[in-house]
Amino acid sequence: MIRHLYNALWYPAAPLLRRYLRRRARAAPAYAEHWGERFGAAHPQPVRDALWIHAVSVGETRAAQPLAAALRRYFPDAPLLLTQMTPTGRATAQALFPHAQCRYLPYDREDWVRRFVAEHRPRVGILMETELWPNLMHACAAAGVPLFLANARLSARSQRGYARIGALLRPALATLAGCYAQSEADEARLRDIGVLRTAVAGNTKFDIAPPDAAYALAQTFRQRIGARRVLVAGSTRHTETYDEAAEILRAWRQYAAPQDLLVVVPRHPERFDAVCETAAQLGLPVQRRSDHAPVCAGTRVWVGDSMGELFAYYLAADVVFVGGSLADTGCQNIIEPLACGKAVLFGTSTYNFQDACDKALAAGAARQIGSAAELVQTAAAWLDNPESCAPMRANAAAFVAAHQGAADRTAAAIARAVGAG
Repeated sequence: MIRHLYNALWYPAAPLLRRYLRRRARAAPAYAEHWGERFGAAHPQPVRDALWIHAVSVGETRAAQPLAAALRRYFPDAPLLLTQMTPTGRATAQALFPHAQCRYLPYDREDWVRRFVAEHRPRVGILMETELWPNLMHACAAAGVPLFLANARLSARSQRGYARIGALLRPALATLAGCYAQSEADEARLRDIGVLRTAVAGNTKFDIAPPDAAYALAQTFRQRIGARRVLVAGSTRHTETYDEAAEILRAWRQYAAPQDLLVVVPRHPERFDAVCETAAQLGLPVQRRSDHAPVCAGTRVWVGDSMGELFAYYLAADVVFVGGSLADTGCQNIIEPLACGKAVLFGTSTYNFQDACDKALAAGAARQIGSAAELVQTAAAWLDNPESCAPMRANAAAFVAAHQGAADRTAAAIARAVGAG
């Protein structure tokens, strides 16, 4: 009965989704593109018998990169199909997987996802992290497509939410061919909501190394910046009640030495202009990365208004703050700046990276702060005395190295499950 209700609700939801996309497109025009793919339209040239990976947005798409490389050893001849739900995820997939077919996954209306599965007939399907769509899972099971959760995670908050719809979700989760969790805690929560075949494989984000192009771009950034000391606030987020970038800018105006530079890299491109405007309103001289000009000596804030360059910003930094952790959005990827060997700070909202954050703190590889003011005060102390955080930088490299190998473990397990190993 609940699945019938779920399916019925998708029909009135369609015009609401179109209205939502139009609203998002006002700030991010890419949301107005490729609508047909989202609403079940056929692809003009669908790849078939593909290795299919669904990665909802940027972070999941990056996490898929080492896994896709590892899977190639077992499925060398299969074409690669990448699906996403956000424009930034799609752009990232097109950049990281230039030879793959990239498209949006349809919303989970029964006829739309059934058409998608029939159209592509994937050899294997892999959902990255926490993409739990009941009709999609049932459609794959009905078509004989083995479907896996990889790099799987589930916060306690999400576990409580999914438990409320257990009658809908449990039958779908039971169809999964396998689930490879990031941690023991993630595995336990996933089993609690109904996933049957689970194992702990680790987090594939530890297997991502800064690419050579990022080192070259970081050198270009440092040439533009000069000899100044740099705090990078990466992937800043905002909610209805808290604007992370704005709070950091206020703290920077109050505490920071004029010779130091704050680099703010918003998580979403529609926030680029807002961050520049806030800095100007606070009287902080600001420039944008997109002007391709040297950073003036009097500039206090440099806004990273570009996508796909976060590694380069981190490599150019002296100290890094990972956004989404003062705003209550669960933290962005703390592993990337640790892989760059940087002194890393993050806030108290960490549910999306709980295991990595907890383990980084235990290893002495990062520090947690409780406010924008504490962030700037701690960063200023480290900039004044770099040796004080030298052990943390060394611990960061060892911490990342100790947790690598998840992509290989996951790929081998998937290959065994489908008889390709």
